Amino acid sequence: MASMSSRGSGSWTAKQNKAFEKALAVYDKDTTDRWYNIAKAVGGKTVEEVKRHYEILVEDIKHIEAGQVPFPNYRTAGGSSQGSTSDEDQRMKNLKLQ
Repeated sequence: MASMSSRGSGSWTAKQNKAFEKALAVYDKDTTDRWYNIAKAVGGKTVEEVKRHYEILVEDIKHIEAGQVPFPNYRTAGGSSQGSTSDEDQRMKNLKLQ
């Protein structure tokens, strides 16, 4: 996530972010030495950097779930919009109701 690298946890490559995501799935909150294992899996990051990256991820998720992050305006290859934000909002509401 781009916002993570710009908010103080240093520069994270796409490869490191993917390794971080995979490591989070492997090492859950009950794992002994969780942050050490995640840092080792990511490579090039300290335990403190990995913890901060996680904290930022949790913060970002809270903002998204609270509706504080607008939907991106996706475009098709031809450049036309795929729908308005209100259309996307309605689709999300419908998914939640199912």
